[in-house]
Amino acid sequence: MNSNNTFIPPHGHYQELLSYQKAQVIYDLTFRFCERFLRKGDRTIDQMVQAARSGKQNIVEGSKASGTSREMEIKLTNVARASLEELLEDYRDFLRVRDRAVWDKDSREARYVRTLGARPHVTYEAYREFCETRSQASHRGWLCAGYIR
Repeated sequence: MNSNNTFIPPHGHYQELLSYQKAQVIYDLTFRFCERFLRKGDRTIDQMVQAARSGKQNIVEGSKASGTSREMEIKLTNVARASLEELLEDYRDFLRVRDRAVWDKDSREARYVRTLGARPHVTYEAYREFCETRSQASHRGWLCAGYIR
């Protein structure tokens, strides 16, 4: 028994996890990025949106499973990480084939974007103006270097 005298320890509350909050922002950004910068019918849209969704959803599932199985929590967390890594590679591919550079992690732009996400409980709204007023090249570079890393 745990300290609360219950058989199954408290679990869930994934909304409070920093990893979930970041994954939700990544999903929202990816959805809007695909709408704005990819052509309808491009299979990359489905791949990127699903990878972002999988990252977020597996954090939810892992959090819920944590009450009964630490092993399952770890497996689902690893699936989330792998999905987000796949998404990062899609962004890198997108930049590479268009001869665009990824911002260096210490660039002025990347540092600025990291400051946007440094506050607790950040949502897409914190990034909206930044994302919706940037060119295609700026937006992509930011996603790869400044946020997902």
